[in-house]
Amino acid sequence: MKGIVFTEFLDLVENKFGLQMLDTILNESNLESNGIYTSVGTYNFSEMLQLLQSLSGHTDISINDLLLVYGEHFFSVIKESYSSLLATYKDPVEMLASIEDHIHVEVKKIYPEAELPTFEIEEKTENSLVMIYKSSRAMHHFGLGLMNKTFEHFNSTASIVLEKIKENGTEVRFIVNKN
Repeated sequence: MKGIVFTEFLDLVENKFGLQMLDTILNESNLESNGIYTSVGTYNFSEMLQLLQSLSGHTDISINDLLLVYGEHFFSVIKESYSSLLATYKDPVEMLASIEDHIHVEVKKIYPEAELPTFEIEEKTENSLVMIYKSSRAMHHFGLGLMNKTFEHFNSTASIVLEKIKENGTEVRFIVNKN
C-alpha cells in the first residue's frame, strides 16, 4: 500500500483525535516500519489494519466509519494535489464512472506499483451508476467517503447504497443515484 495512504491517515488521526492518540496507536501496533512512512514508500496493508483496529478500539468508532471519514479526508488531498484531473470532469457521475479507465490510469503513472481496487460499471445513466468494487483489502467505506466528497465537490448530492456481494467486503455493489 502506498505511503501517502499512511501519511494522510496519520495526519487525520492527529487532527481529529490528537497527538496523544496518534502516539498511542503507533506504539501499541506491531509495525514493521515502526510507524515511519514516506508518501512515496510502499508498506504492508497489515500495518493499516493494525492502526485502524487500534484506533477503533480506543474510540469505539467502527473500522467502516473510520474508513468513511478517512475517505472524505483523502478527497481533500486529491483536490489539492490533482485539481487538474478533477477539472476534466463536469459531473460527479461521469467522474465516478471513469475511475477504472481514467483516474486509476493516472494514479498508475504516478505510483506504478500501486495496488488499486477495481470498479466494474454494471449500469450507467445520466443520473445513476451501479458499479462493482473489488479489492482484497475490503476498504469499500473509504471509497464511499471519496464518493460522498465527489458529489460535494460538484455541489450535488446523491444517495449511495452499498450491497455486499461477498460478506467479507472484498466485493461490493455501489448503487449511486444523483439527487
